[in-house]
Parts: sequence; structure tokens; C-alpha cells
Amino acid sequence: MYSPRIKRGVFWLEGLNGLSTTWYFFFIFFVFKQQFGFDDKKNLLVAAATGGVFAVGSIIGGKVGQRKGYFHALTIGFAIMATALFSGAFLRGVTAQLTVLLIGIVGMCFTWANLEALVAEGETPKSLQRNLGIYNLIWSMGNGVGFFTGGAMIEYLGPKSIFLIPAALQVVQLVLTRWLSRETRREKSVPPKPLPQDLHLSSNRERKRSPVPPTVFLKLAWIANPFSYVAINTALPLIPFLAGRLELTPTVAGVVCSIWFFARTLAFGLLWKWDGWHYRYRFLSAAYVAMAAGFAGIVTADSVAILIGAQVLFGLGLGLIYYSSLFYSMDVGETKGDHGGLHEGAIGAGLFAGPAIAFAAMKLWPENLSAGIEAVFVVLLIGFLWMVYLRFRKSVRT
Repeated sequence: MYSPRIKRGVFWLEGLNGLSTTWYFFFIFFVFKQQFGFDDKKNLLVAAATGGVFAVGSIIGGKVGQRKGYFHALTIGFAIMATALFSGAFLRGVTAQLTVLLIGIVGMCFTWANLEALVAEGETPKSLQRNLGIYNLIWSMGNGVGFFTGGAMIEYLGPKSIFLIPAALQVVQLVLTRWLSRETRREKSVPPKPLPQDLHLSSNRERKRSPVPPTVFLKLAWIANPFSYVAINTALPLIPFLAGRLELTPTVAGVVCSIWFFARTLAFGLLWKWDGWHYRYRFLSAAYVAMAAGFAGIVTADSVAILIGAQVLFGLGLGLIYYSSLFYSMDVGETKGDHGGLHEGAIGAGLFAGPAIAFAAMKLWPENLSAGIEAVFVVLLIGFLWMVYLRFRKSVRT
């Protein structure tokens, strides 16, 4: 059980992590393109490698937090990232930079699942909804601000800034983590109060909105969320090339291409205040369709106006999909660290699959310039059909 004071500190950790990881892990693709001449295929291959590491590492990171303590796992993660990113600012050569990137991803694997577990641990159904709402708003706003400003940071402060500034923030997070850990040990252990009856009834009513059991909603969300990250991690490595096609500078690209981050944040804010989407399949399926349509619009946009409109649709769909995965992971399960790790591991699977599929399609059909995008869209369709099957198969009905 963690006090509200400790959880406020965790929210600060989360915000700093969202900002620092965005500056480095998203804008490193611009560095690979500008300094090493990477084309879209190489950027996709790098993105697939980072996703594969994150998929496995996040599950391990969640288990370490569940068994050794959340703050212990966070300390490991922040220390690894700070060391890797600081080193990356002074290393030369593509092999060294790829090594820094993969080590940095390993460090990040120890952070997100345990931050999620900390804000969810010991919460009632009502306070869980509140805490996850705040959590989603903070990390998504950190992502949005980071992407909005990252292009300008590279352009005006130089490429080293995406290493040194995030590394400095990781050191701040490391110090704050150690302080929160000490404060937690000092606080007296207070047994959790029994949940008020009305909160139990409220939770039960939510779960009876659909004939589908809560565990199936968890599976549906764990399908939708990695498929949404298939779309995200296919689009992100291609943004430098999209910016070139639309003749956008890095600064303008960072501003224009950050709109979907803020649209996702808007969705988080709306879903935080309204819980009518809990255990309702139609909202999750509609969000998936919006996400897929937005992805198609982003990667094929031939004007800034289309790019902006597609990003709004994309971000709103992503908001409900991600919120569903995190909410059901924490509402259905008791082992928050393990479930947080599985939630993040599923994200990693999507982060790997999207660029890997796009890369493979582009290699197999090089004469088709849109082969990668078409292949990813087919995969998104498969994900939707999988959800429909899981929702309507007779064996899941109660």
C-alpha cells in the first residue's frame, strides 16, 4: 500500500520518463537518417529490433518489480538508461549507436510496467479509474510535448541534445526514485481499508454490461493494443521520409506530426471522466477501426491537411485502445507488476511486428513502393477479425 504522497512522486517520475524517452527513442531515427544515411527500410529494421527487445524485456521487468520491489526495478531501469544515453553522446559509428539504443531499450523495460503497478497498487475500483486517468494524461502529455519540441531541439541544440538532456532527466528520476523508496520504508504500514459496498456493486454492474466475461475483455484489449502499436511503430520510423515528401523541416515535422499525441491525450481526458466505455465491446471495436483508418491516412498523406485530420482520428482511437488494455490489466488481475509487464510486453510485440512486417514486404516486393504499408494494413485487418471472433464465439457467452 502506497500513500497518496508517494504516488504523487510516482506521477512526477512518469512525466519525466515520458518526456525523456520521447526525445531520445523517437528522434534517434532522424539521427540515423541524417548521420548514417539510413533509408526507410533500415529505420524499420531498427524499430523492429527495439520492439523485440522491449517485448521480452518488459515482461522480465514487470516480474522483477513484482518480486523484488517496484522501486528496485525502477532504479535499475533509470540507471541503465542514464548510462547508455550519456555514453551515446560521445560515441561514434553506427554500431556504437545501435548498441546504445538497444541498451537504452533494456533500461526502459524496467520502468513502465512498474510505474503502472505503483499507481494501481491497493486502489479501489473508483480510485483505480482516477489514478489510471491521471497516469495516462501525464505520460501522453510528456510524449506530446517531447515530440512537439524534439525536432527544434535537434535543429537548434544539435544531435547531442537528444542524448544529454534525456540522460540528465534520467539522473533526476534515479535520485527521486531512491528518495521515494526511502520515504516508503519510513511510512508506517497501514492495512488497506475494506472496499465500501457501493464500490463493489459499481464494479460488478460494470462487468455485467456485456454477456462477455471480464477476462475476455482483457484478452480483447491485449489483442487491440499490440496491433495499435504495429501501426504506431510502422508510422514513426517513416516520419522523417514523410516530412521530406511534404517538404517539412525537422522543427515543423515535430510540430505537425505531434498532433496525434495530443489527440490521444484528449481521448485519455475524456475517458478518465466517463466510465461508460468499461466492458462495452462496441467502443473498443470502433476505436480499432478509427486507429486503422487514421494510420492509412497518415502514411499516405499527400498534404498537411490530410496528415492532420488522419492524426486526430488515429490519436482518438489509440486513446481508448491503450486505456482499455491498461484498465482491464489492472482491474481484472491482482499481480499488478506481472500484469503491467504483460501489458507492456504486448506493446513490445506490436512494436516489433509492425516494422518487421513492413520491412519484409518491402524486401519481397521492392517494385511496389507501398508494399510495406499495404502489408501492415492487412495485419491490422487480421487483428480486427480476431477480435470479432473472440467477442462473438459462443463459448465466451455467460
